[in-house]
Amino acid sequence: MNLSAICNAIASVGTAEQIEKLAGENFALRRQPAVNSHIHLPPNFSAFDTVAQAIQLASEQNVQIVGLSNYYDYAVYEDFGRLARQKGIFPLFGLEIIAMQENLRQQGVRINDPANPGKTYICGKGITKFNPMTPRAKKLIQTIRDNDNKRMTEMTDKLAAAFKVHGINTGLDDKAIIARVAKRHGCDPKTVYLQERHLAQAFQEVFFDMVDASRRIEKLEQVLGTKLKNAPDDAVGIQGQIRSCLMKAGKSCFAPEAYLTLNQAKELIFELGGIVCYPILADGANPACEFETPIDKLIGTLKSENISMVELIPIRNKPEALRSYAITIRKAGLAVVAGTEHNTLDVIPIEPTCLAGVPIPDDLKEIFVEGAYLAAAHQYLTLNGKCGFVDNRGKPNPRYQDADSRIVAFCKIGKAVVAKYFKTSAAS
Repeated sequence: MNLSAICNAIASVGTAEQIEKLAGENFALRRQPAVNSHIHLPPNFSAFDTVAQAIQLASEQNVQIVGLSNYYDYAVYEDFGRLARQKGIFPLFGLEIIAMQENLRQQGVRINDPANPGKTYICGKGITKFNPMTPRAKKLIQTIRDNDNKRMTEMTDKLAAAFKVHGINTGLDDKAIIARVAKRHGCDPKTVYLQERHLAQAFQEVFFDMVDASRRIEKLEQVLGTKLKNAPDDAVGIQGQIRSCLMKAGKSCFAPEAYLTLNQAKELIFELGGIVCYPILADGANPACEFETPIDKLIGTLKSENISMVELIPIRNKPEALRSYAITIRKAGLAVVAGTEHNTLDVIPIEPTCLAGVPIPDDLKEIFVEGAYLAAAHQYLTLNGKCGFVDNRGKPNPRYQDADSRIVAFCKIGKAVVAKYFKTSAAS
């Protein structure tokens, strides 16, 4: 089953008229599902070794709606959709893009990256136009890939030189690291677009292979130019120190980043049929990012930018901060979703929790489930050639008079779509 077949399975749960009738009858699953709107799967840097591992864990943990939000290549979405269907999980297709707001960078305003003013993570939800892409989408994606490849090649070369000057000839270049990632995850090297974490992991692994544990602290301190904060066998911790001591802005192996503008990133999401979604750090940054405070100012800015959805990653947040952002933003007429990312090696639970594993309060779960259903409805309607939650330029669906009624209506449609999808999946 290919990705088109998965999309067809979603699109064919019923006609728009049939689904709307079911929504009016409150047709839905018997129980509120557990949801996760945002995970990364390999070959992105991920907690999971394979797509099957992620889907199996979601199934075991009874998470029924899962959203994939990979960077820059989408070949893995076919396996994700196929395995999700087999395990009774509704797949949400999304993506993540890094953009730059140059005016805010110059002003020193941090957006949702606590260390880099102007740098902006932005997501698309309910994506449906991966294949075929429009010519404009292809051009924008290729620009991202070319910029990313150039930077990763430069950083890899600088890292190799930094290790070699201290007697550690890793033999690594960008092609070697891509080959390692492809081998680890059993994927085509052409689908691998390197991230900083891939580089740090490769250099840590080769370093461990080349240097005995008894000598690691001494040699790493030479390479890093600072005291080692981790035990000599702490692979993940040492990867983190390689990034912070060598790869970040102002460090010896840093290479300048080239990004799309925020408007270009939004254009790409619209070209792919999605909803633009802003990921919020909230108290995941200390001090809080200037762009995100106060909340009312953030809401006004997002609305002015035609951004109609936000995403929280609750594992970063204390419950009181999560509550403040989620409820205030939802009352302002923006949809809200929540995910985990799973973009480190830590295999945390698939269902989101707050900081330190504190459960998300039930009333906030309802908000996040509502958002996931809304994304499912948008995905279904656009697959059927209808206007979704927003049109192809991010304007609100004109059928609804106000934001709240639109969110409520799309949640009902999404409930009907997901319930019918599970019913047809079980029958097939």
